[in-house]
Amino acid sequence: MITKRRENSDREPMQKAPAERRPAMPIRMPDKTLITVQKRYLRSDYRMPQMEMAQTHFGIGFLISGDRRIITPQNRFDAHAGDVTVMPPHLYHRTFSLSSEPYVSYLIKVSDRLAADFCREIDYGIWQRIFDQKLLTFSSEDSSRIGAHFEDMFRIYEEKASYRDILLRGMLYRLILLLNECDRKATLPRFRSELSDAILNATFYIEQHYAEEFRLSDAAGAAGFSEGHFSRLFASQVGVPFSRYLTNVRIRHAKELLLNTKKPVSEIALDTGFSNADYFSSCFSKREGITPLAFRRSHGT
Repeated sequence: MITKRRENSDREPMQKAPAERRPAMPIRMPDKTLITVQKRYLRSDYRMPQMEMAQTHFGIGFLISGDRRIITPQNRFDAHAGDVTVMPPHLYHRTFSLSSEPYVSYLIKVSDRLAADFCREIDYGIWQRIFDQKLLTFSSEDSSRIGAHFEDMFRIYEEKASYRDILLRGMLYRLILLLNECDRKATLPRFRSELSDAILNATFYIEQHYAEEFRLSDAAGAAGFSEGHFSRLFASQVGVPFSRYLTNVRIRHAKELLLNTKKPVSEIALDTGFSNADYFSSCFSKREGITPLAFRRSHGT
């Protein structure tokens, strides 16, 4: 199994949660799924509502159109058409737009099991070096070759071709080797995240305590700021008010429970920090445009 790197290891959250508290629930890849390939069409102004991380998969993206800024705990970097972004598990990140161009990209999700197979069968060092980069920039000729490879993988995935998983495994191996072979024309700049230390730590604090009853005053006190100053600082850097960000995090975790457990909505509401099922349903419907039960049924669970 691949050793998973935690880029935020040198920045501790404002307060460590005791062992008995519920840990953050990162995004999981469906069980028994080795690889998925998507082509995403999003609005030019799309931004992730909060910092997120994957738990059991690696992400490899190819930007077709649009300009994006990606923030991780230790870095920020800008991706443009033709660039490849890579995200290992357990790395918090957030992206937002830098242009008015539509945001179009391919996204490959690779399970940690398939990643381990590559490392065992091909080369651990190549895999690790690729995912240490976070951003890969190539010559226009190499970008065209790599983009065509993403397109072929997407076509095979969508057509559900015979022996699809075997074909995609081989194509993934070739993609990683291709990324390794191509001449990188730029390196990742090593400068601070756009988020200040206090606000970055606040996002980790929320992930540790989202299931509890806590308020703006709790986060502000842990950061050592007054409520007013913390509120203005959080909104200016994160882009949404503290209360909305907290609700977004709680709903994200609630969606995971709706899809991956058989818990009743009332229990999920309490497990994710909502005071009751009615308030949870109201917040969920307002944000998702669908009730929690309808969301669960729409995904066949």
